[in-house]
Amino acid sequence: MRSALSIEVAAPPELVFRLARDPLRWPMLLPHYVRAQLLDGTGPGALVAFVARRPLLPVLGLGIPVAWRSRTWDEPEQLRLRFLHQGGATAGMDVTWRIEPDRGGLGTEVTIVHDFRPRVRAWAVIVDRLFTRPIAGRTLATFKALAEAVAQAGTSALPGAANQPS
Repeated sequence: MRSALSIEVAAPPELVFRLARDPLRWPMLLPHYVRAQLLDGTGPGALVAFVARRPLLPVLGLGIPVAWRSRTWDEPEQLRLRFLHQGGATAGMDVTWRIEPDRGGLGTEVTIVHDFRPRVRAWAVIVDRLFTRPIAGRTLATFKALAEAVAQAGTSALPGAANQPS
């Protein structure tokens, strides 16, 4: 199963990429991310353990913890982020973030594509509807708000990124 979520961001693509490119910082930037822990930095991509909360009763701040491991890497030339899930309920899920100028050339379109092909197709539909979309949608909305706030402030400083390269 292949699914995609997109959002328009009123900020330059390079800014959006710089904000999102280091998933180890995500718990500092995204309120629904509880943890991003480096497990293995050798080989192609870093193996990172993630824990995020899937909103259950957002008004009360309640959510279901969701955990997964991914090999993660970025492709700066294409402004892409890549995640290959390893082990657990989403083993084999291939995730690509495409960060591109929008059609008008004034902002950015961010698209997250999830390609998940477990043996039982119904499992992919359940994971997509109950976990992937709610978490990824909140992630996109938060990065949109962050990027637009930084762009509006007219500063190159990024939240939580004192030593982040440009």
